[in-house]
Amino acid sequence: QLQLVESGGGLVQPGGSLRLSCAASGFTLDSRAIGWFRQAPGKEREGVSCISSSGGSTNYTASVKGRFTISRDNAKNTVYLQMNSLKPEDTAVYYCAARPSHYCAGYALRFYDYWGQGTQVTVSS
Repeated sequence: QLQLVESGGGLVQPGGSLRLSCAASGFTLDSRAIGWFRQAPGKEREGVSCISSSGGSTNYTASVKGRFTISRDNAKNTVYLQMNSLKPEDTAVYYCAARPSHYCAGYALRFYDYWGQGTQVTVSS
């Protein structure tokens, strides 16, 4: 009933772009900060970006800063991750997650209580 659903993943060439969407059902996102995470095979899940409940504050991990943009449309109960200048190293399953707070305070997984199923992003020539 309460879930997040990611979409927009796919196969792109290096230098290409994708926009991921994270849509909530069963609850609203307007009181929650939302994070994007990714996990490549054999690697630890890492935080990519986070946005405050109002969209007024955003955070990015260093490896994506300048290339990715997080945004949200609370009226649509949706959060987005625009990914530009994609690199093979960006290949991973991307997850969105909701934190029961208005602001982002790091990417510790235990602070996020709702998770999507993930969407595959593959960057390859």
